[in-house]
Amino acid sequence: MPDPRERPNMARRTTAVVVGAGVAGTTTALSLRREGLDVTLVDAWEPGHPGAASGGEHRILRSSHGTDEFYAQLSREGRLGWLELGEQTSEELFVQCGAVMLAKEGNTAWEDASKKTLERLGIPHFVAPAHELPVRLPVMKADDIAYGLWEPEAGFVYAQRAVQAAVRQFLREGGKLRRARVVTDEAERPLLDGKPIAADVVVMACGAWMSGLFPRTLRRHLDVVRQNVIMIATPPGETGYDHTEFPCWIDHGNGAYGIPAAGGFGFKAVLVWRQLHIDLDREDRIVDETSIARTRRYLAARFPGLADQPISQMAVSQIANTADTHFMIDRHPEHRGMVLVAGDSGHLLKHGMAIGRFVAGLALERHETDERFRIRDRSSVDLASRPQ
Repeated sequence: MPDPRERPNMARRTTAVVVGAGVAGTTTALSLRREGLDVTLVDAWEPGHPGAASGGEHRILRSSHGTDEFYAQLSREGRLGWLELGEQTSEELFVQCGAVMLAKEGNTAWEDASKKTLERLGIPHFVAPAHELPVRLPVMKADDIAYGLWEPEAGFVYAQRAVQAAVRQFLREGGKLRRARVVTDEAERPLLDGKPIAADVVVMACGAWMSGLFPRTLRRHLDVVRQNVIMIATPPGETGYDHTEFPCWIDHGNGAYGIPAAGGFGFKAVLVWRQLHIDLDREDRIVDETSIARTRRYLAARFPGLADQPISQMAVSQIANTADTHFMIDRHPEHRGMVLVAGDSGHLLKHGMAIGRFVAGLALERHETDERFRIRDRSSVDLASRPQ
């Protein structure tokens, strides 16, 4: 990621505390450690725990982001970062199975914009016309699809595995991990063991919990909702739904996306609809019957062979959305030595180490934040401009 408005490092910093061991926190901690700082990573639970937005099985990694070149380039950096971390840890973190964006008849604005952006940036892609889709994807019903925008170098990241691998690499390189709860006082200063955190650099990256930790600064900017995830068992002996034969897919026209069967998981189907708010500390992470029924109706229409297959797994993730779906990565307005990372908006994990390096550079005052990441009031944007 190019550093916006680079600035000299005015003071030597030697210690850092990063709170939140999700993807943003772990990659930031690793980046700061590689800058030579004494870094402690703190989380209330184990890294990759099921309640984290970056926990769970896997996430799509693709470069299609509508008109937004910034995220398209960032995702390419993120892809390389996950591949490099996989080599360092001898683990498969990223699987290149490709991704296809399904441009629905009469609703192709986002795919059209994404195609032009990929062309400008020289990112590998091709268009599969409607008549080719039944041949390329025989298990999918595509009667209403105008074309498929295909990214052959896209795929998915094993989310929990990737976060835990980043933590292990951080520890191997001399970082420290601590299990503890961090709260904030009335001035929104983070407290550890009842005392303000004493470090040259403090980064708060607590996912959906950021709204509660910083009610004055962040709450009005974040909409914390639940996202239901359903895995479907594939038919016995059928390989057409496996990642070796089927890509990740995004069906914007129906508010759906998914990942092929891989790693012992079933075929993943997610419907983005009527996102309900979630009580992070009290609510059970159980998928409701209405969501299950809606998902089955979608599968019957798009993947008929899965319509009556049993559910193999279910999960609930929480997402902190911003109005324009851009992240919030900025210094606290009253505590300059503290950087806040919030508003994942459901698409941060793919960027991985690229985000960690950016946050580390901001925390070390090597550059300012990007204008899109500033903590400020925002408005929703048209579909073609949305990075999701």
